[in-house]
Formats: sequence, structure tokens, C-alpha cells
Amino acid sequence: MESHATETMLRWIVLVPLLGAAVGGILNRRLPRRAAGLLACGAVGASFVLSVTVFLRLLRLDADHRLLTDTVTTWMGFGNLQVDLGFALDPLSGVMALVVTGVGFLIHIYSLGYMAHDDGFQRFFTYLNLFIFAMMTLVLGENLLMLFIGWEGVGLCSYLLIAFWFNDEANAAAGKKAFVVNRIGDFGFLLGMFLIGATLLPHLGEGEGLFSFQVLQHHAGVLAPVATAIGLLLFVGATGKSAQIPLHVWLPDAMAGPTPVSALIHAATMVTAGVYMVARCNFFYQASPTAMLTVGIIGGVTAVFAATIGLVQNDIKKVLAYSTVSQLGYMFLAAGVGAYIAAIFHVVTHAFFKACLFLGSGSVIHGCGGEQDIR
Repeated sequence: MESHATETMLRWIVLVPLLGAAVGGILNRRLPRRAAGLLACGAVGASFVLSVTVFLRLLRLDADHRLLTDTVTTWMGFGNLQVDLGFALDPLSGVMALVVTGVGFLIHIYSLGYMAHDDGFQRFFTYLNLFIFAMMTLVLGENLLMLFIGWEGVGLCSYLLIAFWFNDEANAAAGKKAFVVNRIGDFGFLLGMFLIGATLLPHLGEGEGLFSFQVLQHHAGVLAPVATAIGLLLFVGATGKSAQIPLHVWLPDAMAGPTPVSALIHAATMVTAGVYMVARCNFFYQASPTAMLTVGIIGGVTAVFAATIGLVQNDIKKVLAYSTVSQLGYMFLAAGVGAYIAAIFHVVTHAFFKACLFLGSGSVIHGCGGEQDIR
């Protein structure tokens, strides 16, 4: 186990958007629109500034020791089972943190104008802040259980935002569809975590966190005999979250939510969580050619399949939705052949160009009086 630096600022990157969501949620309509918008944008902006500050500190460390940790407390501890409530920043999570908070901040600003006349203005920004908190918990979580808490949190926020205009039955149904399909994937993720726990627990030393990514990598040899099962079960979760075949069906319907939601959740951040998880748990996949091959094949098939569907869509947002599913397929194809750097590079580029496409489509839809048919 390598030594690493401590950085207590990490917890505030996660907690500031939660504080923004808490204040916005408690005050809700009692908070003036302008104040609600500035509060939400300010919280994410502050989180972005903190992310940049910590990332610069990370870069100043020696290349072989670029890891900052922030252990808040021990969450569970009995016998040789220990799970910490903590956060960690390395080059992978650092890049994701900058993308989530940076692109998220820009989308928050765009939403000030897009949602200006909506009755649920304050509620919308509360949900957006809550989503950033959940996504940052997923990205900066020091262990697989923390990642899973954030994973479920973004699923909840996705449901709330897709079904934001819940008075329309189609929007409510789209939200429920996304929630149910993601629960199917998350069941596989949970089984993978149970298998990790059952296999690793007897081999843990004193003070070693059960699901810590550092510990999992350190004990990769112990987990190697079940690496294929673990990799495939975790990938079932990624298939749901990142809309890969056969659990891709929820993403096109998710366009029922406001356009900034499509840009933030279904282009820039949440749907790339599966790619991040595979890259983060690469040691499982490196130990299992079968699991890597499965990831690559599913990604390649999804990339082609979704693109062909997108060719014949008439709804401007559904064209972009199927394009997103296709681009996510390319990311998994890269991860499946071991090109994790290429996969994360495309996560970053896609966050910007697809968010821009969605926000541009929102401008066109507003300009056309709500019309979404490209004909």
C-alpha cells in the first residue's frame, strides 16, 4: 500500500452542492427566483473552483504518488470489516470532477434563462444541485460502496428531473421507465459487490477497508479467480446506467425532461458513470479477458445499432439521444480493448460537444415555439 497525501478540501467539493440543495429545498418557493438561481449556480461554481484548486495540488505531486485522500470517519467497523466514509482524488477522478463541476456550472447558468418562466424554477435548481452532489460522491468516493451510494443518488435525481413536468402522463412514465431499467442494472452491481465482499473479507488485514479501491487493487490476486464474474456483474450495472444494449431503452424516453437535464445528465455526466466505473475497476477486467471481450462487444454493437436508429428519428432531442447511446458504445469499446485513456478522453470531449448540441437544440426548440420535429 503506497503512502499518499491528505486533502480535507475534498469533502467540501461534494458537500457545497448538497448545502445548496438543502437550502433551496427547505425554502423552495419562499426563496425568490433570482436568489434560488444564484444560490444553485454559486454552489456548483464554488465546487468547480475547489476542484481546480485540488487538481492543481495533485499535479504538483510526484507522478507515481498522485493520490489525495480525505477520510471523514469510519462508516462501518466490526471485526476485520471496515468501510470508511471518505473521498479520494487521483488523475482519473480529478478529470471527472473537473468535467462534472465545470460543465455542470455552465449548464446551471444556461438553465437560468431556459427555466425562467417555469413554475417549478426553485424545485428544478434544487434537483440540479442534488444531482451534482450525488455525481461528485460517485466520482470522489474512496471505495466501491461510496461509489454505489453516488450511483444510486444520480439514479434518483435522474428520475426526479426526467419526470420534472409530472403533470404530463408521458413525462411521468418516462421517469418511471428510467428508474426501473436502472434498478435492473443496479441489481447486477449489488451482486458484484456481494461477491467481492464474500471473497475478500477473510483475507483482509487490520485497518484495511473492504471496498477501498486501493485495497481491491492490492488484493487483485485474491480476487482473480472470480474476476470474470465480478467484472460481468459490475458491467450489468454499467449497462443500465450508461444505456448499453439491452438496457438502452430508457435513454431516448428520458428526453421528456427539460433540455438542460438532457445536457447535464444524459450527455455530460451520469451516463458516463459506467465508463468511469469500468476504468476505475480496470484491475478486475485486466484479470479477465472474457469480461473485457464482453465489454468491447456490447460497446461495439451498441455504437452501430444506436447510430442506425438515430438516422431515422424526427425528434431533434431523440436524434441526439441515440447519438449519445452510440458514443457511449465507443467509450465501452475502447475500455473493452484496454484503451482506458482513450475511453476517458472521449468521456471528456463528449461532455462538451454533446452538452453543446443539447443546449443548442433547446435554443432551437424555444425559438420554434416548442416544436421538436426536425422536419
